[in-house]
Amino acid sequence: MFSFRCPLRWSDLDAQGHVNNSHIVDYMQEARVAFFRSGPTSALLDAGIVVVGHQVEYLSSVEYTPEGVDIELGVASVGGARFEVLYTLSQQSRPVAKARTVLCPYDFTTGRPVRLAPEERDFLSEAAVEAEPLRALKAAPLQRRGTLTKLYPRWSDHDSYGHVNNATMYDYLQQARIEVTAQWDPTMARAGAGDSSYFWLVARQDVDYVSQMSHRLTPYAVRTAPEKLGTSSMTLASEVFNPDDGTVFARGRTVVVCAGSDLHPTPLPDSIRERLVPLLPG
Repeated sequence: MFSFRCPLRWSDLDAQGHVNNSHIVDYMQEARVAFFRSGPTSALLDAGIVVVGHQVEYLSSVEYTPEGVDIELGVASVGGARFEVLYTLSQQSRPVAKARTVLCPYDFTTGRPVRLAPEERDFLSEAAVEAEPLRALKAAPLQRRGTLTKLYPRWSDHDSYGHVNNATMYDYLQQARIEVTAQWDPTMARAGAGDSSYFWLVARQDVDYVSQMSHRLTPYAVRTAPEKLGTSSMTLASEVFNPDDGTVFARGRTVVVCAGSDLHPTPLPDSIRERLVPLLPG
């Protein structure tokens, strides 16, 4: 396992005083880059490598501390042109998240995947670990179902490849989720805003990356819809796309838990459930 300690920033905190869920993916990226730079895979970062998908399960909140977050990283599998990295994140020995990332070396000139070199495969294989796979979080294709929100990319959202960074996609999905849930029911607004009386905690979020997203001055769009309702949770499905031609950039699935002021799960109120049921897939 490769060990990495990621420092925190005060700006990583959200309105609830904890590190925002979207920053966990950023911490994973920092650990992954440090791992790649420690061996022959360093060249992959310079030549081109893309994230195919993330699976992130949130176990506990992350507080702001000088020590930061400790990340243990290993490689779950290595194929010809893709591999899977897994992570365990903890703070002061307390597990806070576990995750997996599928990556692929990529040639941006030809727009095609690139096979791993023998020395890259060997390096990745040396970091191989065994771990139980995360439960698949599935959602039916939206097929134009869902509430639309506008998405305005920022120039700072891009990475060294000139495309929107994979971690930024979690920000996009979060912004859309906060906007549409408050539209569905004002009591679903985030604590401290509007008529909210609940906290909404992200327990799991998976994202599949479909195509590269570039900067532009006109907005893109996000489509968000409820996929499943549990006792105290809801699963949302999302698509980030170009409204001009329908190109999909990413698809997400998010499990959000309704919590009281003590941050313990509480049943979804009947009033909210009644508003969401008609929006579920038929």
